[in-house]
Order: sequence, then structure tokens, then C-alpha cells
Amino acid sequence: MAAVAVALLRSQLDEAYAYIRTVVEGLTDDEYWWEPVAGCWTVRQDAAGRWSADYPEPPHPIPSPFTTIAWRLDHVAECKLMYHDHAYGSGEESWLTLNSAHTARDAIAMLDRGQRLLEADLASLGDEDLDVSVRTNWGEIWPARQIFTTMIHHDLQHGAEIGVLRDLYRELRARDGAVRS
Repeated sequence: MAAVAVALLRSQLDEAYAYIRTVVEGLTDDEYWWEPVAGCWTVRQDAAGRWSADYPEPPHPIPSPFTTIAWRLDHVAECKLMYHDHAYGSGEESWLTLNSAHTARDAIAMLDRGQRLLEADLASLGDEDLDVSVRTNWGEIWPARQIFTTMIHHDLQHGAEIGVLRDLYRELRARDGAVRS
């Protein structure tokens, strides 16, 4: 019997990823680091030289601060890596172990790597495997299908946000001749 559900999920995963990749195509470091408002969450280097996205221990502020393209793109890429690792790998990756990308090019490469891992995970499954319980990076147990649907939603949500920020960046740059930093 054909793996109909896996094929549908694969199609959706591919389409959502193609969307976010189109959105970030040609992303510059200036756009990546741009802070449209004061106090943005972004990606920072600590005293030891490790890069990480602002993501404080709970409780998180409500509302959360506005985030840069760097934060949003790294978040999507790192989630792909961690969801793969905890559901199908060693289960060791965390916000504390990943060294966040700190250039647009490196963030896109991390996004690509995470996608390839998830694609391979999905390719190894049959429809019956989509209901198998797997672990998330924060210790919850989900049916395997939820790992993939969450990443589909992530690509679409954060891809749209990044697209809007890029539009705003270009508009402000065109109007002012320079973007506020």
C-alpha cells in the first residue's frame, strides 16, 4: 500500500520550505541584522565567542520583544535541527549547544541543512510511522507527524514575517536612502 499520508506531508514540507527559501534568497547581512525598533531580540556573541539568539529562560516577557530577521531565520533553522535531533537523532542539541549563525549566508546554510535532515527523516517513514511517539527538544512527546506539521507552519509563519521585514527594509531604504539602525 502506498504511503499516501507521508507523500502528502512531504509535498507540504517541500512547498513550505520552497516558500521560505524564496523569501530569503539574496538576503544581505545588512537586512539580516537590521533592527527596525529599539530593543529587538537578535543574535549576539557572548564573551566566550559563542553566538546565540536571544531566548531567555522562562518566564518569557509578555509580549515578547520584536525580533530581527537574524533571530527569526536562526530560530527556524535551529528548530529544524533540534526537532530532527530529538525525534530521530542523539537528543543532545539545545539552544545552549547550538552556535547560532551570524551571517545571512550561514543562516541560510543552516536552514538548508535542517531541511535536508527532516526530509531524510520523513523519507524513512511509512504512513503507520506518523503516529509513533517521538520526543521534542523540550521533552514533550508528540506523534511524529506533529514534528513535520510544526516545521511546515514555522516555514510559512516566519517566512511571511521575514518577507514583510524585507519589504519594509527596502521601502525605508528607498525613501530615506539609508535604513535606521
